[in-house]
Amino acid sequence: MSEVSEARPRTVRLIGYNLNIVDQPEVIYETREFLAVNKPAGWLTHGIAKSEERRAKSEKGKGKREKRKGSLRSPLSAPRSPLLVPVLTEWLLARYPEIARVGDKPAERPGIVHRLDRETSGALLVARTQARFESLKRLFQARQIRKRYQALVLGEITERSGRITAPIGIQSGTIRRSTRAERMVKTAVTEFRTRRVKGGYSLLDVWPETGRTHQIRVHLASLGHPVVGDRLYGPKRQPSWADALVLHARSLEFSPSSGERLRIEAPPPASFRAAVRHAFGGRFHIRTKLVLGRRAEGDK
Repeated sequence: MSEVSEARPRTVRLIGYNLNIVDQPEVIYETREFLAVNKPAGWLTHGIAKSEERRAKSEKGKGKREKRKGSLRSPLSAPRSPLLVPVLTEWLLARYPEIARVGDKPAERPGIVHRLDRETSGALLVARTQARFESLKRLFQARQIRKRYQALVLGEITERSGRITAPIGIQSGTIRRSTRAERMVKTAVTEFRTRRVKGGYSLLDVWPETGRTHQIRVHLASLGHPVVGDRLYGPKRQPSWADALVLHARSLEFSPSSGERLRIEAPPPASFRAAVRHAFGGRFHIRTKLVLGRRAEGDK
């Protein structure tokens, strides 16, 4: 077996909140055609597009102009400081160089079939061959890959389960998504089930049927229950222990080949488990046993 260099992945400079990035990616399932990675919170799935770089520079310039004007701002509304953010595709290329030729735009996002927000941790599929990339892409487009997330939200949800069908668009002049926007509106469907409610917080299992940007965050915020740690769609003032988004992509369930049903689970990180303990008084345990390649016939 060839040795893998443990050099740090290439990083990019980004304007954002200062996440304490200590976790490393972990390969949790692997075949010759594809693999699954447990992506840590704080890691970009792939490099930043030019449009995002321009936006980051614009935000930085705006912050400097406001500082020169001497405007009074609270710490939470102060210009966000730049930080170096690790990139998952760089980490993957060092270990699986064959993915450099895989994908729609392999130079930008090699092997990446879908993505997770920088602040979101959890299960992510990566194709190792072009044929498998096309196959997985078709499964996502046909909504035949069932994605389950876990989210800790503000407020106590009284319903045991629910289905959110509000379309999502982009607010004019911003990058924020909204259920009230009138620009680039797309169908969006999210199901949820309440697992625990106590002390002003709710723990949810969430299944997005569509894959819109920030979909879970926008839909839950539209109910008045934003994800804990979400300063984009929730309140700026968050619990003192919520230094990151408490949203985790827990599992992916699909049929990679005829007659086979596969479920891959990614254990939540320590930061997620700690946030849940803070919310519920330290007496609530999240199962972290890893389930790989489990046949899921008959599972709901």
